[in-house]
Amino acid sequence: MLDPLANGQVTLAAIWLLGVSMGLTACTVTCLPFMGTWALGRASGQGEAFLHTGVFLAGRVFTYTVLGTAAGAAGLGLAKAMGGPWGNAVIGGASILAGLWLLARPAGKACNAVPPAPTLAPVHIHRRRADSLPPLFLGAALSLTPCVPLASLLALAAASGNALQGAGYGLAFGLGATLTPILVLVPLAGRLGRELRSGRGWIGRWLLWGAAAVLIVLGLRRLLLAF
Repeated sequence: MLDPLANGQVTLAAIWLLGVSMGLTACTVTCLPFMGTWALGRASGQGEAFLHTGVFLAGRVFTYTVLGTAAGAAGLGLAKAMGGPWGNAVIGGASILAGLWLLARPAGKACNAVPPAPTLAPVHIHRRRADSLPPLFLGAALSLTPCVPLASLLALAAASGNALQGAGYGLAFGLGATLTPILVLVPLAGRLGRELRSGRGWIGRWLLWGAAAVLIVLGLRRLLLAF
């Protein structure tokens, strides 16, 4: 990929395909344990599952754009530093936050055996929006996971020597990375959690606590890798 850059042949389409290659492979393997566990623990409905998946991917696109900008402006060293031990620390913190969020703000009791009678109480939209923060943080943090496609992106952005061009590379790469099986697998995990909890309150509690514990353990493992 770097040889075409020397000849001025690298296009945004090529960078986008590089992102697609990561989204279909490394992204799924790395991100599914985090987002799949989150959706399973919340027993997300279809709307929430797709919303959180979209927010997660938006966080990734944003971070890739920032990394590309940093590499284009300051060279490869700064961007590599952001994706090294500090990257694992950020991922660990985001995962622990998501686990604690599950415990502190569990999903609504829409999975009870007998649905509650409809009321005229206002819907607390702000709560649902706030519940999108952990997927956003996870998406942004997991973008710092070192991998060959990301290293290639940073090298290309650094070689461009231009922050704006680096931002374009990062954005194209991030948009390509959104083409991932996670778009299907995360909502399926949410639906599985919802089916398991339907009419089984005790399973719902164990599922919630188990998912929170998995996210916290994954986060602690990342923190250990960072230090």
